[in-house]
Amino acid sequence: MRRLLLSLALLLFAGLLFAGPSAQAQQPVLNIYNWADYIDPYAIERFQRETGIRVRYDVYDTLETLEGKLSAGRSGYDIVVPTSEPAFNRLVRAGALLPLDMARLPNAANLDAAMMARMAAVDPGNRHGVIYLWGTVGLGMNAARIRELAPDAPMDSLELLLNPEHARRIARCGIAVMDSAVDVLPSVLRYLGRNPDSTDQADLDAAQRALLAIRPFLRSIPSPPAIIDALASGEICLALSYSGDVIQATARAREARRTHEVSYVMPRQGAQIAFDMLAIPADAPNPDAAHAFINFVLQPDVMAGITRQTRYPNAVPASRALLPPEIQNDASIFPDAATLARGFVAGTPAQAGERARARLWSRFKAAR
Repeated sequence: MRRLLLSLALLLFAGLLFAGPSAQAQQPVLNIYNWADYIDPYAIERFQRETGIRVRYDVYDTLETLEGKLSAGRSGYDIVVPTSEPAFNRLVRAGALLPLDMARLPNAANLDAAMMARMAAVDPGNRHGVIYLWGTVGLGMNAARIRELAPDAPMDSLELLLNPEHARRIARCGIAVMDSAVDVLPSVLRYLGRNPDSTDQADLDAAQRALLAIRPFLRSIPSPPAIIDALASGEICLALSYSGDVIQATARAREARRTHEVSYVMPRQGAQIAFDMLAIPADAPNPDAAHAFINFVLQPDVMAGITRQTRYPNAVPASRALLPPEIQNDASIFPDAATLARGFVAGTPAQAGERARARLWSRFKAAR
């Protein structure tokens, strides 16, 4: 979901130049590994200024990349941002994350207690992470173009994508499904009336048939960040993707004064809800700086800036009043209670089930 902003790189580079070689050598360093396009550059600059801690910031575009780094050990990172399911769950079970010292995180009191309670099912006692941002998986679209091609297709349902007849007609303006089995398969299973966590072979076969039926009509199966520009530029008119990425595409299309409008729709079948967690690797070289950063980020004004920049909602309720009305009142960013109630949080399958899902996804991508 998320290409790193050039302004962030410029801010960090300018900060290093200003500090000078001798000052840099004396400064503590915080090494962050986050999704691309998933921070407010000003937050990094302010943290450095207020704490004297220098930030090194790297990005990834898939959970597999993040897990591979941490599984190898000695990643060198102090802060990582794994998604609740399955990456965060697996890292907790593997002992790859450091238990948080909550005494150093007084601003954790600002977090939404109900959302943190949902995460306690994955991380008992919320010992290893706090919610950074969250979002849903749904449909990004150029609705006007789709209506021209498939006027009778339901715009609020995954049927728009997964019904081969609709997909065939819409294919002319471009369809993409993000390359993320852990996010796509639960949504497909939910649409089919199956358990989103199922690894039963009959359920996986049904999901595979549904995906292969639309495979000829897909323009691409790109990494999530690539969908942002593809929607914004008009290269595609329909995508299964992350809510925040689609909303970023909406903003980019408007900034570029494109003639089309990009919108995000949570499918009426219920959307997968995903929480991205702030966590500290077990072998982090600077856990003190990591705790300082987490506590800093959980301030309402800092989280408001991050949501304003990324268009992803956060779990600090007091931040919402600090957002512009067009973000506060955007139901695609902050769904109402009834819409959220239809959503689901996917579980983490057992290892054998994950292998079966991986094989399914490989066959889908290879169209066989």
